Amino acid sequence: MGVIERMKAPTPKFFKVLRNIGLGLAATGGALIATPIAMPAMVVLIGQYLVVAGTVASAVAQTVVSNEE
Repeated sequence: MGVIERMKAPTPKFFKVLRNIGLGLAATGGALIATPIAMPAMVVLIGQYLVVAGTVASAVAQTVVSNEE
């Protein structure tokens, strides 16, 4: 099964929830990075980690497929 077929295949409910949580983390991290006011370096670093963790979690959760036939 190729990557495209895997992305189009049905995803189990748990991994749909995990994907949505990952998207929320990535959005929160992006908001922390893009704030128009000066933020401490630690807050920006945490935002960067949230973006990476959220993106990886979402991508992995999206590629899990249900093998029930």
